[in-house]
Amino acid sequence: MERRRHRTAIRAALALGLLVALPPGLGLMSAALAQPLTTQQSEAVKAYDDALSRFKQILAERRNQINSKEPLPDKPGQALYLARVDMISTYKDLTDALPSRIGRANKFGLPPAYFDADAEPLVDEYSKLFSIMEAPPAGAQDSATPFKDVVELAAAIARAKGLDAAGADAAGRISLGLFFAETNGKQNVGNARSNTYKGSLQTGPSEDRLGRRKWAAIRPAIAAFDPQLIARDDKEEARAGDHDHRFNHWTSVRDGLMNAHAELFPQIPSIVKTLKDPIDQMKFFELIQIVPTPTRSALRSGNLLGYRISDPRIMRYLRNNSIFAFGKADRARTSATFREIMDAMWLFNKKFERAMAEYEKIKGK
Repeated sequence: MERRRHRTAIRAALALGLLVALPPGLGLMSAALAQPLTTQQSEAVKAYDDALSRFKQILAERRNQINSKEPLPDKPGQALYLARVDMISTYKDLTDALPSRIGRANKFGLPPAYFDADAEPLVDEYSKLFSIMEAPPAGAQDSATPFKDVVELAAAIARAKGLDAAGADAAGRISLGLFFAETNGKQNVGNARSNTYKGSLQTGPSEDRLGRRKWAAIRPAIAAFDPQLIARDDKEEARAGDHDHRFNHWTSVRDGLMNAHAELFPQIPSIVKTLKDPIDQMKFFELIQIVPTPTRSALRSGNLLGYRISDPRIMRYLRNNSIFAFGKADRARTSATFREIMDAMWLFNKKFERAMAEYEKIKGK
């Protein structure tokens, strides 16, 4: 009997020793993982697995069509885009139901609760396919200095609008952010999700025409202090000729900025005072591109960050541009303040960081 008690005590001590030797929390985590999934959790797992499978399928389908030179469907990027949205959305629903599925950081800088880093190669393929589908048309007129063009045009327009050197610099930096937000910094691109918006700042024909008229009106003021820029403009106008000005990088950027953003350049000092983070400044001007009317209203309100959007149509526009687009909780939102909207623009962060880096190179020269 004594020996049996002794063996039991030894086994208990060993078990305790092993448990103490485990990393903190591992025993509890293993027990939690062993628990059966609830119906909601099982459904979330299945929904993500199905969405991941669909994303892989459409990626393979487009790749095969491109490699075999088959005709692509109208707006060939739309199905890809929706499949990627569905993959991210269902992953967010999965991590809401099973927080233990939140994994490691990813190279795209997306919140880990929204994106499984194991899917990085799929998004790399997604980007490659879009690069092919959105390649500039034959005859598109590139610039040797695309980033510098954006900065110089924006700064010149800002000066003509009455801004000082600091304000003009901010206009250049913000506008370079717009270029990256719209095209990842690629010139003269098409649009695999739209038959309307094209070029370096993704404008429609009517927006481009309006921008050209506004440029003609401001051009004499710029000529007075920057004749060299006007000489470049003459050269690019002659080069573009009767072709679509959206596929000449210089005229596309010039007209795109004049169409909508330049009107707000005089307010850059107050915008910068309210939004001290340069990336927030870029986000604000990108919202002028996405939802111009409510963004102007927010600026006029005197409470930019607290201004609330509740219009279902505007919320749909935001979702169509990857803001509040991922997961049931985000998609169920019926309203949001501008601070919340900007915080939800995390998919743009890497693009704006690249724009900032290019801007610093230009200023360094």
